[in-house]
Amino acid sequence: MKFPTFTLRNSTVNFTLQQFSAVRNPNRYEFTHHGSSVKLLSPSAGPVGFIYIPAAQIGGGRTQYISADFEVKSYSVSVAGPGPTMELETKMRLIGSVKVMKVFAHHVDTSAV
Repeated sequence: MKFPTFTLRNSTVNFTLQQFSAVRNPNRYEFTHHGSSVKLLSPSAGPVGFIYIPAAQIGGGRTQYISADFEVKSYSVSVAGPGPTMELETKMRLIGSVKVMKVFAHHVDTSAV
């Protein structure tokens, strides 16, 4: 993760978050994903950002690199304690299918926080 821009004024932050992820397909055949997404969440404020991942295929034994850029404006931070704190999490969800023995399709729905 990177924060290329970050400003704090009056307990409010504006920032850009760049997340880089690697998705590996350990199967012998290609994994086709669709309807996948990356979400930026805050425990106190709920959803902060959402990025749709375009449909694609990951070959057997291959890795696909995915980047997601979130631009967040006017996010309130807590000023209790030793200084301002901000708690965020990202959640990536991939939905798709992989063929088994070139005949059967196995549905895959997985998440990573």
